[in-house]
Amino acid sequence: MKSFEQPIRIGMVGGGPGAGIATAHRAGLRMDGRYDLVAGVFSRDLDKSRQAARELGVDESRVYASYEAMAVAEAAREDGIEAVAVVTPNASHHPVSKVFLEHGIHVICDKPLTDDFDKALELHRLAEDRGLIFTLTHNYASHAMVREAARRVRRGDLGAIRMVQGEFASGWAAGDVESDTDNKQAAWRTDPDQAGEASVIYDLGTHIHHLARYVSGLELESLAADLSTVVPNRRVYDNANVMLRFAGGARGALWITMAATGAEHGLRLRVVGSKASLEWCHEDPHHLQIRYPDGRREVLAQGGATLSADAEELTRIGLGHPEGFLESFANIYSEAAGAIAATRTGSRPARDELGYPSTADGVLGLEFVDAVRLSAATDGRWTAVGQLEL
Repeated sequence: MKSFEQPIRIGMVGGGPGAGIATAHRAGLRMDGRYDLVAGVFSRDLDKSRQAARELGVDESRVYASYEAMAVAEAAREDGIEAVAVVTPNASHHPVSKVFLEHGIHVICDKPLTDDFDKALELHRLAEDRGLIFTLTHNYASHAMVREAARRVRRGDLGAIRMVQGEFASGWAAGDVESDTDNKQAAWRTDPDQAGEASVIYDLGTHIHHLARYVSGLELESLAADLSTVVPNRRVYDNANVMLRFAGGARGALWITMAATGAEHGLRLRVVGSKASLEWCHEDPHHLQIRYPDGRREVLAQGGATLSADAEELTRIGLGHPEGFLESFANIYSEAAGAIAATRTGSRPARDELGYPSTADGVLGLEFVDAVRLSAATDGRWTAVGQLEL
């Protein structure tokens, strides 16, 4: 390997025993050999953090009692981490990310960017001012067939975009998950202090909002929202219906819930144009459907010969070998690794329009959250969005 091809030295904050999403992050950072996980604060409990380090093959001398101590110590080491993966609950994304940025360390953070719009904007400006790479893991946009969908929209295959319909109808919290004391995800995702009262929007809504923007290439102009709690005694909103108006006149709608009884992951997007429409579903991620006015339906498969270079770059094996959730994380981590490696020689390559999600996407996601909350609080009033210049 040349020096700039050496794996990125990365640390992790969060991701101790029972932290589900951290498993996907670790699979993603390791899949293509672009990173070495060398340090971490895997739990608030130092003993549990050390246990996690042993299981992950991380030297216990580089397990820290706090993320602040980790940032200071690693920034001072000649072989210190170049990047950190932040896989903690929403409320801590801002303070954790901020301290590493302040110490010159690139950040790869789980979504949402923060739990507050102003804090998100602060992180965006800090990363820009310091010339650091900040990657947000909206991983669904890194599925090969989602990238194919976005490319086909950009090159005009669908014609003028008229409608965008998305749903993230998950059933994981359709029951009384709060009573399961061993369910760490439920413990924080249904806690308004950790996940926000509008938990379903922070958790699932920011994903489908980003996916709708990413594939359609459109930005929101206004929205009207209804928030509700369908599971008795729950302290956060678990269901939302949002109508959308896009710049340029297209219309849309989103259904977002974590309480759809019997549903699996439930992520689906449809984009309707004047020439054709497309549909992608997370539970069948390696296929993309295209429908035409004459009734024809084309089903594109990942690895197929007619796909764009964009989709080919995100495909590891080929036709007939499905790639999914973990590979989507690997795609984000690999694209981020390329950008981080470039900074070793003092450059900061421009991010491709269809590349890894950035702080700008995170800020727009928090703007969406705030607009949904405001609209719902005013009985579904149409609320302006998309007024930012980033």
